[in-house]
Amino acid sequence: MKLLAFPLAAALAVAFAPKAQAQFGVKAGINAAEMRGRDGESSSYKTYYHVGLIFQGKIAGPLSIQPEIQYSQQGGNLKGAFTDYDTKLHYFSVPVLLKLTLGPVFVEAGPQFGLLVDATRNGQVEISGTNGSAAYANVDGQNVKDQYKKTDFSVAGGAGLKLGSLTLGARLVAGLNDINDARNLTGINDPKLQNRVFQAYAGIQFGR
Repeated sequence: MKLLAFPLAAALAVAFAPKAQAQFGVKAGINAAEMRGRDGESSSYKTYYHVGLIFQGKIAGPLSIQPEIQYSQQGGNLKGAFTDYDTKLHYFSVPVLLKLTLGPVFVEAGPQFGLLVDATRNGQVEISGTNGSAAYANVDGQNVKDQYKKTDFSVAGGAGLKLGSLTLGARLVAGLNDINDARNLTGINDPKLQNRVFQAYAGIQFGR
């Protein structure tokens, strides 16, 4: 949690500086998420959701800073010669975005810091094979939190419309670090994985 506390505290200090124009709000939306990077396996997007709180503080002119606190479901489907399963990763995320607003249109970009709170897997993995035939194990509901790193560093960018108190937006969140922490039989980490999430959301904001 200390990892998330620093960027959030720094952003809030700007947002709530004396005479700052601040807005608060809530948001919710859908995630199209996948995990990219593992050799020998194809990845595909799965649909999840996110909800969060918005804090927006004006810096100067059309520029503002917007930290958020989100609960976000991510992950995706991984399919290979011996596997076919969906992984759902549960994160508390803190994006800290620089926002440029021109009329009703805005663009935003900045870093995002994530803390993994849970991870589950559903699907099948091959466990053995005899006489040329494969045997598969069902892994529905399997907890795999220990196979993923606790932190995720990403860069986020997007655009949207501000219509009164209503905000509509879309955003890409691209992971920068390897989130895979599973080890093979030799004790070496499997090839790296990175989060990639497309978000579409709606929000309501209040304040001056």
